Amino acid sequence: MSRPKPPVYRTTNWHDHDAAPASRGSLSIWFDPETQWFAKPTGKRGRQPVFPDAAIQTCLTLKALFGRPLRQATGMEGSLPDLAGLDWPVPDFSTLSRRQKHLVVLIPYRPSAGSLHLLIDSTGIKAGGDGEWLAKKHGPSKPREWRKVHLGIDAQLNVNRTASQPQNRSGMC
Repeated sequence: MSRPKPPVYRTTNWHDHDAAPASRGSLSIWFDPETQWFAKPTGKRGRQPVFPDAAIQTCLTLKALFGRPLRQATGMEGSLPDLAGLDWPVPDFSTLSRRQKHLVVLIPYRPSAGSLHLLIDSTGIKAGGDGEWLAKKHGPSKPREWRKVHLGIDAQLNVNRTASQPQNRSGMC
């Protein structure tokens, strides 16, 4: 009895196929051009604030989410409006440092329902050096560079995701 032929999957839309891995690592932040990025006059004596609380809150949220110091958060905040095509100024380090005392950054979180089951895996990724075929044929020309990568995921989150959301063939949800 002969073995049945395995199905052959052919990619016909190469543009979307090649764009999918690149979009997995992208970060999208949208700015509404109608947003009030400059503070309104307070009516009090003294120097008026340049930035409203929303601008300070945006930078402090990026600082908290990505775990960056204030100076790096201002650099990241400065690049985002430029990418959006907006010519908004960015609060400087001293303004953020002074005004973060009076603002509370609220970042939503998923409350724990008990113990955490964390699945951890580590693997190595070849970052440089010859490929397998070239090294076998001609011998190694230089030492290979490997990087160790540690991955961790909440087991309960993964079970809920796979049960409720079917994944497409490219692995993106």
